[in-house]
Amino acid sequence: MSGPVEVTDAGTSPGATNPSAAPALVVSTSRTTTVGAMAVRRALPNRGRRTVGAWCFVDHAGPITVDGNVRPDVGPHPHMGLQTVTWLIEGELLHRDSLGSEQVLRPGQLNLMTAGHGVAHAEEAATRPGGTVHLVQLWIAQPSATRWGAPAFEHRPELSRLELPHAVVTMLVGELGPTDPDAQVLGADLDLRSGSTTAPLDPAFEHALVVTIGRVMVEGQVATPGHLVYLGRGRAEVTLSVAEPARALLLGGVPFAEQLLMWWNFVARTRQEIEAAHVDWATDSGRFGRVASPLDRIETPPPPWVPPPG
Repeated sequence: MSGPVEVTDAGTSPGATNPSAAPALVVSTSRTTTVGAMAVRRALPNRGRRTVGAWCFVDHAGPITVDGNVRPDVGPHPHMGLQTVTWLIEGELLHRDSLGSEQVLRPGQLNLMTAGHGVAHAEEAATRPGGTVHLVQLWIAQPSATRWGAPAFEHRPELSRLELPHAVVTMLVGELGPTDPDAQVLGADLDLRSGSTTAPLDPAFEHALVVTIGRVMVEGQVATPGHLVYLGRGRAEVTLSVAEPARALLLGGVPFAEQLLMWWNFVARTRQEIEAAHVDWATDSGRFGRVASPLDRIETPPPPWVPPPG
């Protein structure tokens, strides 16, 4: 499940979000959109904030009951210039890509796909009818040093976990607290129990919180599914309080220094890059490869700034 990014989300010109140089607390509401047959809450990107660190896309879907009409199926589609991070809270999902990968994803596991100069993939429901699917898909923008590299796929069946007072933290990407100087990004699932939890943060990072289950209090502000809580930079810790069990994703990273242009399933720097990627997908040039999926290939119209022929 991924994309597409629309003009409503990020406009049609390259841009960047100016990160707060100090701790902040800004609660924004996710936009509701549809991916395949599913309604999703899109926390990033939006017109006010394109990135948190290198995180440039956050879609939260579910929980939904799988049936003949509602399934988390997304047919073959291309990506470039990003890494997809798929985190499953409930259910099962089958990933196929143009590298030949075929991998079932289950709760507590992570799929990480690096697009580089181009890759295609499909995501198919592996949950039986009547079962529940609840997931988050995120994108990490690749910097110019790596964004034209080769695509890759990695399945992580075991993730590191640590205990905090009233919480279990599952590390998706990076680590909590001050990190190695080469580290650029943090992603963690916080399984919160009743009470207060203080999580260590890296003051060099900007951070945000996306609630996936329940109700979380952050410095007197309430966040529920459908909210992104931007925390700014300069924090050494954050305290979260819940009256009942809840879950949230903590995202962070070094502020992304490059301006981005995001449209459909592409993360680029210029319109010309987007246009070339669109043509390569539309003409099946071989750049993105082919996916051995029973789902229909997803087509798209030209970028909105390209005038119609004639």
